[in-house]
Amino acid sequence: MNIVVLETLLGMQALEELGNVTFYDHTGYEQIVERTRDAEIVIINKCRMDASILAQLPRLKYIGILATGYNVVDLEAATRQGITVTNVPEYSTDSVAQMVWAHILNIVNRTGFYSHENRLGRWCRNRDFYYLEQPYMELAGKQMGIVGLGNTGMAVARIAQAFNMNVVAFTSKKEPGPGIRSVSLDELFSTSDIVSLHCPLTPSTEGMVDAARIRTMKPTAILINTGRGPLVNEHDLAEALKSGRIAAYGADVLSTEPAKSDNPLVPLPNCHLTPHIAWASAESQKRLVGICIDNVRSFLAGNTRNKVN
Repeated sequence: MNIVVLETLLGMQALEELGNVTFYDHTGYEQIVERTRDAEIVIINKCRMDASILAQLPRLKYIGILATGYNVVDLEAATRQGITVTNVPEYSTDSVAQMVWAHILNIVNRTGFYSHENRLGRWCRNRDFYYLEQPYMELAGKQMGIVGLGNTGMAVARIAQAFNMNVVAFTSKKEPGPGIRSVSLDELFSTSDIVSLHCPLTPSTEGMVDAARIRTMKPTAILINTGRGPLVNEHDLAEALKSGRIAAYGADVLSTEPAKSDNPLVPLPNCHLTPHIAWASAESQKRLVGICIDNVRSFLAGNTRNKVN
C-alpha cells in the first residue's frame, strides 16, 4: 500500500507499519499530482484536493485529512471516483477553547500591554507601587454570546459560566444546555459584551460579520474568532476597529493564511492575532495524529471511521 503524507506532523512515522510511506514536510498545490501519482492513500492538512487534481490520480483510494474541517477536498468529485475521505473530529476542542479565553483575558486584562511596558522599564521608573494606564474589565455579570454551540462552543460556554457570565447562544439545538439561553443572531450581536464565533464556514455564514452587523454591536464589544477567517468581512471590521465602533478583535484565523502584509487588520493595536495555532497544543497534535492513523488502519481493515463523504 503506497501512502503519501503531504504535510507531516510529529509522530506520523507510525504509519510505516501500514504500508510504504513517503513523507513531505510541506507541499504546494503545483506539487500535489507529481508527489501522489502512485499513491493509494494520501494524508493532507491544508493541501487543496479539487476535482482537477483528483482526476489525475486514478490510483487514489483514500484521503485522510489531518483536521476537522474538510472543505479542502471536493467531496463530490472524490465520491464519484470512489475515494473515501475522512477527517479528525473533536481532537482540539479544549485547546481551541483555551485559546479563545487567552484572547479574551489578554484583551480585558491588558496583560500584553502591561508586560510590554514593563520590559521597557515602565514599572521600574514608576513612583507608586502600581500604574493603571489602561483599565481592565471584570467579566462577572457580562454577557457572552456564542455563535454555534458545537463541542468547542460548549467548552467556551462552560468557561464563561465559571467566570459568572451570562451566556447566550445562536444554535440549532432545541436544548442549548443548563444556564444557556438560545437567542436570535440579531439579539446576540446587539446585546453581548463578548461575541465568539464557532460556526462552520458556509455560503450563508461567509462574511456574516460585516459593517451592518457590526453597527448593531455595543461600542465596548469584543469579537473573538477561532473558527474561520472568512466569517468576518475584514475590511469592514478594520474600519470599525479604527473608528472605535467596537472595542477589540481577537483572532486565530484570517481570510488568507499566512497573513498578507496588506491585510488591514494586521497593524491595528486593538486587533490581536495569533498565527492559526489554537489547534496545535502538544496534547492536541498527539490526539490528531493518533486518530488520523487509526482512521487509516480502520479503512484498511474495511471498517472505515470518521468518513465525511
